[in-house]
Amino acid sequence: MVTGVPENHIIRALFEGLAVKNPYTLEPEPGVAESWDISEDGRTVTFHINPEARWSNGDPMSAHDYVWSWKRLLSPAMGAEYNYMLFPVKNAKAFATGEITDFAEVGVKALDDLTLQVTLTERTPYFIQLMDHYSTFAVHRPTLEKFGQATDRFTPWTRVENMVSNGAFRLKEWALNRRIEVEKSDTYWDRDKVRLNGVVYFPTENVVSEERMFRVGQLHYTQSVPLGKIPLYREMKNSPYVQAPYLGTYYFLLNTTRPPLDDVRVRKALSMSVDRDKLNKTVLKGANVSAYSITPPDTLGYYPPQLFSYDVERARQLLAEAGYPDGEGWPGLELTYNTSEDHRKIAVALQQMWKDALNIEVTLTNQEWKVYLDSVTQMNFQIARRGWIGDYVDPNNFLDLFLTGGGNNNTGFSDPRYDDMILHQAPRAATREERFEIFYRAETLLMEQMPIIPIYTYTSKHLIHPSVNGLPSNLMDSLNLKYVWLDKDWQPEEASD
Repeated sequence: MVTGVPENHIIRALFEGLAVKNPYTLEPEPGVAESWDISEDGRTVTFHINPEARWSNGDPMSAHDYVWSWKRLLSPAMGAEYNYMLFPVKNAKAFATGEITDFAEVGVKALDDLTLQVTLTERTPYFIQLMDHYSTFAVHRPTLEKFGQATDRFTPWTRVENMVSNGAFRLKEWALNRRIEVEKSDTYWDRDKVRLNGVVYFPTENVVSEERMFRVGQLHYTQSVPLGKIPLYREMKNSPYVQAPYLGTYYFLLNTTRPPLDDVRVRKALSMSVDRDKLNKTVLKGANVSAYSITPPDTLGYYPPQLFSYDVERARQLLAEAGYPDGEGWPGLELTYNTSEDHRKIAVALQQMWKDALNIEVTLTNQEWKVYLDSVTQMNFQIARRGWIGDYVDPNNFLDLFLTGGGNNNTGFSDPRYDDMILHQAPRAATREERFEIFYRAETLLMEQMPIIPIYTYTSKHLIHPSVNGLPSNLMDSLNLKYVWLDKDWQPEEASD
């Protein structure tokens, strides 16, 4: 049921997939599966489960755990927004949409307790990467069934006293809105490599509070850094500030089913009147890169199309053609963002740009994380802030967001030509060049319809205490706590006289 980055950090400490990402290279390496074989045509993947892999209650892990867990993920009754992660698997989409009801027809089988065979519809270059995404992780069947049906949402199985997991850590404490603590698992197959005794997570919506907690020694690592503090940290000697390229796009969803955003001219006018370079230089302190499409540039060598630029005259013309010359008759719009000072600053900047360029009013509404996620999922918004971070390094991960009926589409955009290119033509491409050319055409079609307003390509920005080791920067900002350790002998440098 999870879709957010904050939850991802906790789940990947508690659970482990068939494969995991090496944080230094991002290459897949053994997780629950000690090895895997891929057939010559690329359509059959056989995972060999590590016989030492255990659940936190001591139960051995098996291939059957994955068959049951993947059936749960794909069951229409579950309504999992990330079920499309398994759509490369033969008949997975047909089962998820109710087209077929016999799970035996889906290409996932336990050949025996330690052998999982997966049959794909087409060769899928990134499939092993998906095994490190939480949607494909196994869950402990006896525990879930103790508290309800497989597809029941939000049962007590996730509570501290009930949860059975299989990762390097297990859940120790969950104090709602205060802290989540995990401790090293003594049943984890690779526990000898785990050097941390535990990790404490603090839910912090206010990035200013987070930075203050770091400064007074309450945190070793921050998820972000207040934009206004970045210049100060950049100038520091031996600065704890770490910035790196990040496979993600910050954008705004446009609900194309509601007026006035059901008119593509309005959508284009809004996008063309945003001065991304000015926004980056001022509000964002030069910490990001302007974006004009959904896929970050140089994703595995792929570069997206740029069909527009900052063009106030053209934006005014389009708005007039849509029936709102110089903002006359404008019905108003509401922009929704999740509570954060930095999101607020960006929203205020866009609100002013639209007022100056198009003479239109846009109101701003902030919502706390859970309410915001619900608003986006239910499409209960007109414009909504969104960020998408790559789950694997491939353009497909950004482009399959906008498939018809996709769990993370949330725009109303639907085009059978686009669906065909992403779902059928690209997987059958003989070469990477041919596949990228199909992606380019699909993304061109997407951005001609403008169901989103791309703003910038992310960079990761963290404050990291100098005693922390094994936490390298990488394109996915992927954090594998199995590699992390604290230098217990670390001492601050003596201040010079």
